[in-house]
Amino acid sequence: MIKIQKISKEFKKVKAVDELSFTVNSGEIVGLLGENGAGKTTTLRMLATMLKPTDGTAKINGYDIIQESQKVRGQIGILFGGEVGLYDRLTARENIRYFAQLNGMSKEEADKSINELTKALGMEEYIDRKVGKFSRGMKQKVAIARSIVHRPKVMLFDEPTAGLDVTAARIVQDFILQCKNDNIAIIFSSHSMAEVEKLCDRIVIINKGRVVEEGTVPELKQKYDNESMEDIFMSLVGGENHEK
Repeated sequence: MIKIQKISKEFKKVKAVDELSFTVNSGEIVGLLGENGAGKTTTLRMLATMLKPTDGTAKINGYDIIQESQKVRGQIGILFGGEVGLYDRLTARENIRYFAQLNGMSKEEADKSINELTKALGMEEYIDRKVGKFSRGMKQKVAIARSIVHRPKVMLFDEPTAGLDVTAARIVQDFILQCKNDNIAIIFSSHSMAEVEKLCDRIVIINKGRVVEEGTVPELKQKYDNESMEDIFMSLVGGENHEK
């Protein structure tokens, strides 16, 4: 479970995140929506203990992200969009094992988990090949395995399908749904309304670092009497292209 409690982050007297509060339950996918610069990535990086909040805090499965950051890191998995950040000169197995060891797993524990993930993700043919010449889809599977090898209870996704082709994007989407089935608490940031409607149980819309709306897709459509989530989103964030 994720519980965010009035968390804020200020950069040079500009608040990127402003007293943000919401919760995510185990087995729930919550979509975090906002325009570029709304504070989505900053929020996820604070939850991942990569940035320290200016004010407020959050708890990941009961562990405080400020006071118990080391324990928090063992609870979370992270899959961000863009470059997957694999080491080209290492094999897929070596990349995953390295991350497992960073999370305190023994070699025996890591190897058992890697073997299970290799089978689950269909990576048997290339698990022991160097990743430098892998396709984007193959690299994405390795990145997925790396993010979950230590069996986290929370997953943070920051536009994980950005720049991917249809096949690679489907791999990620299926993985997110599998995380839900495994009772993992999930925050999913995306610019694709189709993805959000397909995957998310609930949506939190933020603008200038603050929550402006929250609810399920059916609830929001009913509340605003509009079947288009894109129109609802634009009306809430004040997008320039919104037609009144």
